[in-house]
Amino acid sequence: MRGEDIRQDQLFSYVSTDARIPANHPLRKLRTVVNAILSSMDDQFAPLYSDKGRPSIPPEQLFRALLLQILYTVRSERQLMEQMDYNLLYRWFVGLTMDEPVWDASTFSANRERLLNQDMAREFFSRVLALAQWRGLTSDEHFSVDGTLIQAWASHKSFKPKDGGDPPPGPGGRNAEVDFKGEKRSNATHASTTDPDAKLYRKSDAAPAILGYLAHGLMENRSGLIVDVETTPASGTAERDAAVTMLGRTVRQANATVGADKGYDARDFVARVRAHGLRPHVAQNTTHRRSAIDARTTRHPGYAVSLRKRKQIEEAFGWIKTVGGMRKTRFVGQARVAAQSLFTFAAYNLVRLGTLLGWRREAPT
Repeated sequence: MRGEDIRQDQLFSYVSTDARIPANHPLRKLRTVVNAILSSMDDQFAPLYSDKGRPSIPPEQLFRALLLQILYTVRSERQLMEQMDYNLLYRWFVGLTMDEPVWDASTFSANRERLLNQDMAREFFSRVLALAQWRGLTSDEHFSVDGTLIQAWASHKSFKPKDGGDPPPGPGGRNAEVDFKGEKRSNATHASTTDPDAKLYRKSDAAPAILGYLAHGLMENRSGLIVDVETTPASGTAERDAAVTMLGRTVRQANATVGADKGYDARDFVARVRAHGLRPHVAQNTTHRRSAIDARTTRHPGYAVSLRKRKQIEEAFGWIKTVGGMRKTRFVGQARVAAQSLFTFAAYNLVRLGTLLGWRREAPT
């Protein structure tokens, strides 16, 4: 029997938002974990708000919304608000009822500025990591370190001479037509007017120079979880300097191993790692010079294991760029990019925890 095409909406609905979400949806357990973490951060949230005035967006809802933006690769906060208006899954995860109005995108951005800073992002990152440590999923003996280039929210046209010698605007206020061919530009003489913290950086001889930052990660080798994050301006020594900073801040176990690629094969870096009481398992770079790693290190079976496990950190970098939307940052300034990196890596660890603990499955279609 053919059903009738009734086009008149019902006035009331007696099915709750929670009942519409499948019982085996992976976000259910993730939401439980995130709620527990955010509840434990109440003492950190309280000092950020006044006792007077109108209520703002609850920080717990804002954090859950930002997490959704990362997990579902929503390209902008304006699109996030649009989808939250009609997507029941998003409303349920964030904590909005079916009848509650969604926030304006500018209001959401203003409230995000209050919360998404390095201190709060690192606090959230640390509490996610503490959950993994409590479940015995992390190792304190074997680590890997690496860095990746994050494209800045700035174009080459904004990279102008510091002395103000750029050509005047064209007709109608348009940018002047400039031919960069043959012009020598460097971070010493030029800076971006859009994002002064961004630096011109070339990842390899075959890659183009772009304005960007370097995001660095320290991974423990047992489960592939990121245990520390650092964001720096792009430079030739930034990866090694950031690695030493993260190792000194995070690793407490003496004689722990640290795997790294050929870019870390420098005598200064190897010496600094050993000065911390750690063992550098760095891939040998013998292309143009003598390696800082000799047979005293390479003869041990653990060296080959470290080099093999080291490649797993590339999965984390690939995830934050493709899923997490960090191939090109949406923020300006090193502080905001650093906060975005910490929060995105925290999201990666949550997804990784779901895989390790067995409660992450594909959502029904």
